[in-house]
Amino acid sequence: MAMPTGYSAYQNNKVMTASPAELTLMLYEGAIKFCNIAIMGIEQNDVPKAHTNITKVEAIIEEFRSTLDFKYPVAKDFDEVYKYLYDRLVEANLKKDKEILEEVLKHLRTMRDTWKEVMKQGKHPSV
Repeated sequence: MAMPTGYSAYQNNKVMTASPAELTLMLYEGAIKFCNIAIMGIEQNDVPKAHTNITKVEAIIEEFRSTLDFKYPVAKDFDEVYKYLYDRLVEANLKKDKEILEEVLKHLRTMRDTWKEVMKQGKHPSV
């Protein structure tokens, strides 16, 4: 199903004008969305739907890993978390395991919510 031209242009503009922090938030939101769709695919016994959306989450996790800046010590911690999530996604995809996806989803939501707080602090630093 093709997206209407206006909506597609809006989405493209939204991404092209987003700050790095906003892009990170969009990636978290996308990972959460695709994880939810994968869970629905498993519930519906729709293996291709589950597989396609799990691999989309995997790609987002790989994007996060590839952009880590290891000059900051916290990057190693994030890399370990992302590696764990990626490994869990691979296992969930092999087994079509809804519970594993729900675990990943919980972590993604926590990370997204934490990122939102970081963004708020960046806009309104306490004095």
